[in-house]
Amino acid sequence: MPFLKDSLYANPLGEVGAFKFDEAVVKVFPDMIQRSVPGYAAIISAIGLLAGRFAKEGSVCFDLGCSLGAASLAMRQQIAARDCRVVAVDCSPAMVEQCRKNLADSGVAGVDVVCADIRDMPIENASVVVLNFTLQFIPLADREVFLAKLYRGLLPGGILILSEKLAFADPQQQDLQTEMHHLFKKAQGYSELEISQKRSALENVLIPETFAVHKRRLTSVGFASVEVWFQYFNFASMIALKC
Repeated sequence: MPFLKDSLYANPLGEVGAFKFDEAVVKVFPDMIQRSVPGYAAIISAIGLLAGRFAKEGSVCFDLGCSLGAASLAMRQQIAARDCRVVAVDCSPAMVEQCRKNLADSGVAGVDVVCADIRDMPIENASVVVLNFTLQFIPLADREVFLAKLYRGLLPGGILILSEKLAFADPQQQDLQTEMHHLFKKAQGYSELEISQKRSALENVLIPETFAVHKRRLTSVGFASVEVWFQYFNFASMIALKC
């Protein structure tokens, strides 16, 4: 599929519906994610390096909410451990179909792509689990139970890589970080209308939380160490380690 420039919100919409990872989004997703998430390419590259460092022989590395498979591909390219499987999971049929095509076109084998709700996916014998801008779309009430399940499925010495859009407890910081994100998107060519309509579409769909909340929850389910390794305005990626 030749991917297109993201113009989904370029024209005035009478009613802005809730954001969905449907076929229309799939067609523009590579452009959308690069122009909307500061530092996305750097995060993907580092996920590959981290997977190469933590993947264990005979284990499984999960990419949960894999979208078009960028993180899965980066992981597969860096993992040298023998008999280590990469499993990519997404609940969007359109995303999964294109993910499979992307991986096939890349010539990289060894990634199993599954269409399923990640909350229902069995997590066992895992050395690496990636949630790359995924948890923020899961209902708040489900997040702790889901993360506890991931913790149980990780082997000792395993790693969870969690990338999220952050909220800030300090109103001044919240306003500043939001403003800077909007300025970033303007610099990528998005108009005020596009930014406004996209924000409306994501309201009540993408629910961000503060780093303090993330760290407290991850610690409460058992992770021994939780830190931010990357942040660019209100987008961050965290590492949670299991002893």
